[in-house]
Amino acid sequence: MIHLLHYLDKSLILDGKKIKMKNRLAILSAIFLLSAYLLAFKNTAKRKQQSWIRINLLGYTTEAIKVAVWASKENIIPSSFEIIEKSTGKVVYTSKNIKSFGAYGPFNKTARLNFSDFKAQGSFLIRVNNITSPDLLINNEIYKGAADFCLRYMRQQRSGFNPYLKDSCHTHDGFVLYGAKAGIKDSTHFDASGGWHDASDYLQYSTTSANATYHLLMAYRDYPEVFGDKQQANGLDGKNSIADVLDEAKWGLDWLLKMHPKKNIMFNQLADDRDHLTMRIPKEDNQYGKGLERPLYFISGETQQRGKFLNNTTGTSSTAAKFSSAFNLGASLFNKIDVEYANQLKAKAGTAMQFAMKKPGVTQTVSVKSPYIYAEDNWVDDMELASAAMNFNLSKNVKRNLKTALNYAEKEMVTPWMEKDTAAHYQYYPFINIGHYELAQQLNGDEKQKVADYYKNGINEVWKRAEQNAFYRGVPFIWCSNNITVSFAIQCGWYANLTGDKRFSELEQANFDWLFGCNPWGTSMVYGLPTSGDTPADPHSAFTHLKNYPIDGGLVDGPVYTNIYKSLIGITLAKEDEYAQFQSDLAVYHDDYGDYSTNEPTMDGTASLIYLLAAKEAGTKPKK
Repeated sequence: MIHLLHYLDKSLILDGKKIKMKNRLAILSAIFLLSAYLLAFKNTAKRKQQSWIRINLLGYTTEAIKVAVWASKENIIPSSFEIIEKSTGKVVYTSKNIKSFGAYGPFNKTARLNFSDFKAQGSFLIRVNNITSPDLLINNEIYKGAADFCLRYMRQQRSGFNPYLKDSCHTHDGFVLYGAKAGIKDSTHFDASGGWHDASDYLQYSTTSANATYHLLMAYRDYPEVFGDKQQANGLDGKNSIADVLDEAKWGLDWLLKMHPKKNIMFNQLADDRDHLTMRIPKEDNQYGKGLERPLYFISGETQQRGKFLNNTTGTSSTAAKFSSAFNLGASLFNKIDVEYANQLKAKAGTAMQFAMKKPGVTQTVSVKSPYIYAEDNWVDDMELASAAMNFNLSKNVKRNLKTALNYAEKEMVTPWMEKDTAAHYQYYPFINIGHYELAQQLNGDEKQKVADYYKNGINEVWKRAEQNAFYRGVPFIWCSNNITVSFAIQCGWYANLTGDKRFSELEQANFDWLFGCNPWGTSMVYGLPTSGDTPADPHSAFTHLKNYPIDGGLVDGPVYTNIYKSLIGITLAKEDEYAQFQSDLAVYHDDYGDYSTNEPTMDGTASLIYLLAAKEAGTKPKK
């Protein structure tokens, strides 16, 4: 700086004359100011970013509720914000519609920036002072093909013939355990090949598979216009005049038929946690002590193994009722496509319901080496759905079925996690009471309103927590929090559909936005969606870790409470944490292969997301 001034002092000459002292001083002052600005800019550039704008990276439709979240580690709340057209740099919108909140997670100050009244289409940026958001997309095509995109993950999870690998796996399944109740000797072989691998491991569960199948069937039933036909029934490329989502649902139904081969035989689980000995691309497994077969766990209605202890199984209802519901819904949809198959499903729905009533109670899963299981602890919601679904294939609703469903509905009006704000792993599964929706659609007047109000009461419990923070986060950070978030968003939408009451629309949108980047970490929770933007790149998956295969459309588990994360066995991050500055004592999320608790994709969560994305896309289409 001294050298610069010395140079200027010797060179301030105009037309051969020295500039007057007054002008020289003005120029020198300007130089001082410029230098001070450049120095300040340099220091600012060096300083770590302290404020961020979080948005839905997938985008927003023109008529949607559109809210970004300001999140700062400083004590700064903006007084206004602006939207800039990306192509021109022009400011096209300014607003002071800002709702201030306090600290949340790693942030000292947060705020909701509402720009719902901005309806222009295009690519934009939100700017607050010199902080800008990621690319902001607004148009009515943002959801197009999203549900079909997530179907890629479901196909990739297929056991038996896997269309992604173009190879077969687990073709020798399986041998029976705990079958004495049905007179089946242990190690008896039953054909159980097919279905979906549950997550990044290769276990297969009837309860998650039946729930996933039901969501896929619902997605086709409720929003058939959304889905394309680009794959054959076996998952390979090629049309077969059946929507791909229905092909995928049938893959689930076919496996469920194998898992309920006779009226007195039903299996709850294929394989167990001995699967976790190695990470590998699926082929044939020989770690179960009987060649290449894997164990099939019979639903006995009694306790079975959970590591060194026993699980808390009390009956047969929770899993068997899910079978019955999926079979009845499947029969109603396939009745116009394949009558023989539909009749087979109807018959199995009846025997599955009988199996569910053998011993009222819950069936939990089994583990051999570790304590981690799907610890489902409720079952009346499953029986409510199964009772309502008994009317799907009848010419008119049978009042007896509705009365039975209503009785079950009154026993669990609100899914317990909503009131408790916590749960064990899969303790209240599925995370949404589908029975309320299917029952309410068959009712009228006060009875319909009563069942719909059960949804409202649960949503209100979550809203009490959500209204206290800028992300409108009221879903607990328990294992598979993303799956619960999807289910909660669906429940908000179903309540609005049943009643016309839109009071929870912003809460619903906030939960959807959370999944796609409007969260403390600023990342989408769906592999490869959107195609540009921050999405999981290093999930806990053998496909990506060993072979670099993309797992398009897979929904990862999502953030967990920090105290849960610290208590889990066998987690070691493989690389430096790219989200370190956004972790907190509240919750953590890692895009790291080593973290199976937050970054492992799940088949059933993805199936639920397919339904939610289908609903979103259908909402952008003109009403006929």
